[in-house]
Amino acid sequence: MVRLYGQTLSRRAVAERSGMLSQFAGVRLMTLGDGVERGIRLLEFRTGTGLRFTALVDRALDIADCEYKGQAIGWHSPSGFRHPGLHDYEGENGLGWARSFSGLLATCGLDHILGPAVVPADNYNYPGRKSVRHSLHGRVGTIPARLTGYGESWDGDSCILWAEGTIQQSAVFGEDLHLIRRIEADMGGNEIRISDRVVNHGFARTPHMFFYHVNVGYPLLDEGSRYLAPIRDVVWAAHAGEAYRDQKAGYRTIPAPRPGFREQVWQHELAADGKGEVPVAVVNDRLGLGFEVITRKDQLPCLYEWQNFQAGNYVLGIEPSTHHALGNLSARERGEMIWLDHDESRSYQAAFRVLDGAEEIAAAERRINVIARQPQEDFPAPSGRFPALGPRRSAE
Repeated sequence: MVRLYGQTLSRRAVAERSGMLSQFAGVRLMTLGDGVERGIRLLEFRTGTGLRFTALVDRALDIADCEYKGQAIGWHSPSGFRHPGLHDYEGENGLGWARSFSGLLATCGLDHILGPAVVPADNYNYPGRKSVRHSLHGRVGTIPARLTGYGESWDGDSCILWAEGTIQQSAVFGEDLHLIRRIEADMGGNEIRISDRVVNHGFARTPHMFFYHVNVGYPLLDEGSRYLAPIRDVVWAAHAGEAYRDQKAGYRTIPAPRPGFREQVWQHELAADGKGEVPVAVVNDRLGLGFEVITRKDQLPCLYEWQNFQAGNYVLGIEPSTHHALGNLSARERGEMIWLDHDESRSYQAAFRVLDGAEEIAAAERRINVIARQPQEDFPAPSGRFPALGPRRSAE
């Protein structure tokens, strides 16, 4: 049954009330038509509860807009949703990615994440290529998807809104990795589900790194908003050596935007619940609005919290990852790089859930606290203990 507008309705009852489902819910394909976004295809999802989000077909099926009852959740940067044809991945000494960075979800990978790096390329067995130069956060996020399907599917009296596509990150004498993505949302629901599988379509042994860059903005993010997570240990803080307390912005409570703020990044070691799931949330008690990100510890064992509270770039990122913040070369040195042979794959699931009202926020906070209670100090000293991730050559 579908719960809509205070009523519980069967499929027949929904049909009786509308000539087309698109009156209040569904998935619609559109194309943006102006500025740097011109030509980008997107899918608009509406669940009928006030949850609306868009998936950028021509940018890895990443999620751009996300709002609930007219209140924005997803962050929009000044760059806009730049068309991939305008993107220069190699530009600005590996920082060109920042000219295409916007939206609720920016997928990072598939063979590199984190800062620019030059890594060995001997696995590709091509004499003319001794190394691979990677820019910030990898290539996948600005590659258009091949859209394989979308729409609304009924199963009895339940309806799922869905889309699927394949994103190919491929090169001659290089990687041939495919990301197969499915997005789902229930009609009458407040949750977005992402199911991803990364497969090595090529025949060279290929490195694999991956994370979800989930970015929330105003009005969910505002002065006094809170970050909730089942933190067992604060592993690392990018700013700890020089400005740990100077900016007066700890990991728990969000300050107002300010000019000149320098980004902060934390890595937390998180605990999982009995099902192996890790929930993290940002909540705004004043609005009675929250947003929860749920991933699996066995798939994405590391998590970063990105704080960029600059005026005009006001955002917080929740970033579940396959690897530590130490980066690509460190993952190789520590024996923690994931290596995929032909037809080997890794799968990832994520759920993004709107928390509507004080009761849902309180319930989420209780769930998180049962798993582990986060430090009550705003500036906990990083331990520097990066847990071993172990040999990771074999896939599923």
